[in-house]
Amino acid sequence: MAWKIAIDAMGGDKGPGPLIEGALHAAAESGSEIVLVGDEHLLGTEMKAYTQGRDPLTIRHASEVIEMGEPPASAFRKKKAASIRIAMEMLQAGEADAVISAGHTGAALAAAALVLKLLPGIDRPAIATLIPTMRGHSIILDVGANIDCKPLHLYQFGIMGSAYAKYILQQEHPRVGLLSNGEEENKGNEMTREAFQMLRKSSLNFVGNVEAKAVYRGFADVIVCDGFIGNIALKISESFAEMLQSAMGEVHTHNMWSKMGSLLLKPCVTRLKQKLKQKMEYEEYGGAPLLGVNGTCLIAHGASSARAIKNAIGLAERLLTHQVNTHIQEDLLVNIDIQRLGAKKVSLWRQLRGSMPFSREREDSDPDAE
Repeated sequence: MAWKIAIDAMGGDKGPGPLIEGALHAAAESGSEIVLVGDEHLLGTEMKAYTQGRDPLTIRHASEVIEMGEPPASAFRKKKAASIRIAMEMLQAGEADAVISAGHTGAALAAAALVLKLLPGIDRPAIATLIPTMRGHSIILDVGANIDCKPLHLYQFGIMGSAYAKYILQQEHPRVGLLSNGEEENKGNEMTREAFQMLRKSSLNFVGNVEAKAVYRGFADVIVCDGFIGNIALKISESFAEMLQSAMGEVHTHNMWSKMGSLLLKPCVTRLKQKLKQKMEYEEYGGAPLLGVNGTCLIAHGASSARAIKNAIGLAERLLTHQVNTHIQEDLLVNIDIQRLGAKKVSLWRQLRGSMPFSREREDSDPDAE
């Protein structure tokens, strides 16, 4: 089935070129209609370099851009004609089926939350990304949408991640694990211990706490954590992969013997480096879905190549085809008793916090606070 995908074309670190090239490849393969949202003159001029006068892509004019250094929520409110805002408004109005952005992540989060709102039953959205493991790939969420979470939010991340793994990664019974500092049930902090109980009582295939050392062994298909921990874990993994590839290149030039050995090992090392790069490369999957919002949204890497954008569009098409948001809501209904209990605890906590003098709890509706 052909879909209509809106791309915030003003966001990438490399300018609109890779976004246009990737969109052209995706449109040629799948037949989906791609709408580039951004400065009409700039995009039209750039597109001519790739299309030789043909116009296979549609342009929706947006005169403003939310820059990387701007506070996302306040910039979103001020810039009514921002490209990411117009893209989200297209999705909300039914003029697009999905949105992809390689720009300001905070702006994409703010736009999605304020324009699309959240799915019924979801209190916080989560960014989900794939990580390589010894058994293939696992999903980790959240990796940056929420710094502070409550147990209910982690439970909902488990629901969302399980649906994503089942219908996109084709894992029939995804194993859901809770990232913690030990495998035992009593490990972790108050938030993770309470989330553990909620996940254990749910219909999910919950395998318990997962230590950081077990993540890359593939002990769980879905790793649940708050966005603060998840973002740190993801960036450590990315830098470690870079270090490992660099070390593999240096070790064979240490002395004469290692140089001689490197000639024999070079084909094997080259294949190993290529395989490692392939497993770690964000280009392979293109983008990270923002799960929990009332629409299909993907956040792509700022340095995305044309190949990454093409793959992000492909992922958006699969999310739509498999109706992942519908399945998330179905799983929430199956576990409605746990959801209600968790909601009551959150409500009580807010009442207690509100009655305290000098309460510093931030407004959930203000993405700048995140």
